[in-house]
Amino acid sequence: MSLLIVLASLAFLMFVAYRGYSVILFAPVAALGAVLLTDPSLVAPMFTGLFMDKMVGFLKLYFPVFLLGAVFGKLIEVSGFSKSIVAAAIRLFGPQRSMLSIALVAGLLTYGGVSLFVVVFAVYPFAAEMFRQADIPKRLIPGTLALGGFTFTMDALPGTPQIQNIIPTTFFGTDAWAAPVLGTLGSLFVFAVGMSYMEWRRRVAVRAGEGYGDPATLVNEPVPFAGGRLAHPLVALLPLVVVFASNRLYTALIPRLYGERTEFMPSVMGTAEPVVQEVSKVAAIWAVEGALITGIVAVLALAWKPVTTHFAEGTKSAIGGALLASMNTASEYGFGAVIAALSGFLLVANALGAINDPLIHEAVTVTSLAGITGSASGGMSIALAAMSETFITNANAAGIPMEVLHRVAAMASGGMDSLPHNGAVITLLAVTGLTHRQSYKDIFAITLIKTLAVFVVIGIYYATGWI
Repeated sequence: MSLLIVLASLAFLMFVAYRGYSVILFAPVAALGAVLLTDPSLVAPMFTGLFMDKMVGFLKLYFPVFLLGAVFGKLIEVSGFSKSIVAAAIRLFGPQRSMLSIALVAGLLTYGGVSLFVVVFAVYPFAAEMFRQADIPKRLIPGTLALGGFTFTMDALPGTPQIQNIIPTTFFGTDAWAAPVLGTLGSLFVFAVGMSYMEWRRRVAVRAGEGYGDPATLVNEPVPFAGGRLAHPLVALLPLVVVFASNRLYTALIPRLYGERTEFMPSVMGTAEPVVQEVSKVAAIWAVEGALITGIVAVLALAWKPVTTHFAEGTKSAIGGALLASMNTASEYGFGAVIAALSGFLLVANALGAINDPLIHEAVTVTSLAGITGSASGGMSIALAAMSETFITNANAAGIPMEVLHRVAAMASGGMDSLPHNGAVITLLAVTGLTHRQSYKDIFAITLIKTLAVFVVIGIYYATGWI
């Protein structure tokens, strides 16, 4: 019965998300409904002590990233930089390769260490402008961005600094470059198949006579550039390069400047306790925030007049978008924490232990828990914390290197995580002004492709022994 409750709660949240209802409202309803049916006495303690605690903890860490990412993306838009880059890309590649251009830009930013959420805010203005000029339906933007930002550069391509590729290192004693051959082949599979699918969707739309859409009826459309002559494309690209480079620079400098931890005494009356900050836990977040601030300063320096003209109104809409996106994701985070604390969730984890093959066992376990929690990093963390010793024991018995366990776990976490209730999916749709009904079909197709890629990689390993 407890298992059915967990599954029903998950199905309910996916249903309301797909129907377009607010996850901010229904994530606690779904989570606490499951608690009510499991143990009514725990509803209030779970809400305050777990759901709200996790939700607020997420906002404490990540809201500045959402806010700065939204402001950066808006300034890129009103400065005319997005239009300049899009015009250059269309001249270079042609309008029919707009999808390829956007997927590659999103992938490069993600592989450079920029947060997935920041990539959505930063690349959307480019995507909207390029799709409009090429007359490609706007509803295909989320699938294209998901392919570029949420797949191979998140967890498959060796060396990616995204958290999904870092978590396995602490369990298997590996590094971010684990299983480079398998990771590269998996990345090529996802990109090739995913790009083929999105291009097929574009051709179907062209044959049906469907264009970008009527701007008067579309939501969250970028403001048309109202300035004079557009900046040179290389100048327009500079803020993105600044964010990429400064993120890498700050990532290296922050641990050196602050060490493992820092503390200070607040300047207040009395004998206050010192504030202690574990720097290692927030260094990556500080680096991204610093990089975005540097990128914003770069946009202001390069396009002061057009930016200041629209700064007040533009930042208002950016802040509103950041609030909505961060609250959606934080509510999902709280939902996942509550579901993971229920006995029915433990039944799911234990039932997966019946799978005999070590790599398939790991892949199915990680991707299932990522799907249930709606989080790649959350599902993988739960799975590895509970079962990594079992995975290691079984792999050693079968002669499977830890590097292969690492790559399979990382890629599996990015498999079924992007179900309708996933925070990144909801953020992507909110930023682009589209709904699940309009665009989730393509995101789900990408989800199936990246899930299949895990088993393709497992098959390659068993057939060749390549690592």
